[in-house]
Amino acid sequence: MADETPPDLRARLIAIALDALERGEDVGLRAIARDAGVSAMAPYRHFRDKAALLAAVAMRGFDDLKAVLLDADQRADAVAALVAQGEAYIAFARANPALFRLMFAGHDGGPPPADDNAYGVMVRRLQQLAPVNLDAAALACWSGVHGMATLALDGGLPDDATALEHAALTLIVRGLAGAAPPSSRP
Repeated sequence: MADETPPDLRARLIAIALDALERGEDVGLRAIARDAGVSAMAPYRHFRDKAALLAAVAMRGFDDLKAVLLDADQRADAVAALVAQGEAYIAFARANPALFRLMFAGHDGGPPPADDNAYGVMVRRLQQLAPVNLDAAALACWSGVHGMATLALDGGLPDDATALEHAALTLIVRGLAGAAPPSSRP
């Protein structure tokens, strides 16, 4: 086996690991080296261990999810854009179930920061709809969409439930858009 050291080997190893993950196969460094046709030690130039490889695969998933959400966000109307984002999120989970589970397996609690990431795509739209209580609106929106995606993966939603999902997402987003700020309580 020839050693391949160009920077594209890292991306290729991540792609091979992602394919193996979705097929339910071993995602170990030796297995992906074999599938890539490189020496067993070549992946260790890019990943210290299997956990680092899986973290890189999860980051690739978040990058892919962000791209899908940005594509769905291409609507002038904020409500329609946010509903489309929700539909894209659920479709991404259905199309990549093992990756989706990996992406959220090590989540350390609480919403992620609203940086230049998939979560930030949603938050930027919510700023137009619910600027007064943005943190609560983001939590409500993310919980609803992520909950539906998880239900879809766990068999809680039929595969052909897209019309029902659209209606539920529309209710959530319109509710967030029309919600009055919560009253302060002592």
